[in-house]
Amino acid sequence: MEVSATGLAFALAAMVLNSVAGLLESDATRYVTRGRALAMQPRYLGGLLVDGLGWASTVVALRYSPVFVVQAVLGGAIALTAVGARIVYGSALRRVDGLACAVCVVGLVLVAASAGPERPADPSSSAVLALALVAVVLVAALVAAWRAGSAWSLALVAGLGFGGSSVAVRAVHLTTGENPATLLAGPALYLVVVFGAVGLIAYSRSLERGSLARVTAILLVTEVTVPGLAGIILLGDSVRPGWWVVMTAGLVLAVAGVVVLADSPAQRPPPLRAAGS
Repeated sequence: MEVSATGLAFALAAMVLNSVAGLLESDATRYVTRGRALAMQPRYLGGLLVDGLGWASTVVALRYSPVFVVQAVLGGAIALTAVGARIVYGSALRRVDGLACAVCVVGLVLVAASAGPERPADPSSSAVLALALVAVVLVAALVAAWRAGSAWSLALVAGLGFGGSSVAVRAVHLTTGENPATLLAGPALYLVVVFGAVGLIAYSRSLERGSLARVTAILLVTEVTVPGLAGIILLGDSVRPGWWVVMTAGLVLAVAGVVVLADSPAQRPPPLRAAGS
């Protein structure tokens, strides 16, 4: 299906909300002490609330737009976060950061324009089974990454979890259509919950174990690329005939911008000033 104005509007709203949530959660890391973990910080809890609103907007966007379009737009949150950090903290944006923001925007436009006009058919039972198997593997991966305490592996699991949640949401929309009464009867809804829980747990743990820049880069690159391909392969999201090269180029540009911006000094909140300074 082509990207509708409604789907694009909700995807953009989700991008803005995710950016605000990222700023709140990043700011919360400045207040972490041995007695007050990240999960106990009010700013972090507020960020989770805003994240919830962003997720709700994503759910609506996925009803009207392919997964690869929605996920690519969500990846643009990193550019807004850099601009937001400039406003909130006075962080200096490097020249390469401005270029990366522009590259992200160009990439997102190319990806959005690549969406095909066909509405996918209902996902097959094999597609839903594949999602269920991936969910089981991802839960096992979360347990292994948690025990290892590796930030990069936790961030990777988080990206796959959040991305899997988006694919499952898309499957829910395609399965139920205009009849929400069938929502509880299908397994896709429960897969949304499992994938989302895995993503949230892994993301929270990764922030405690590694740098925000590294976690953000791995998380967003995974979220932008893997779910979109899964939506095309498993759910039948279509690309315009002859636009595969354009879509691929857009994804490459968007991911390149994300990687540069994730390592930008603007993404790191300044340290707290000591009392009386």
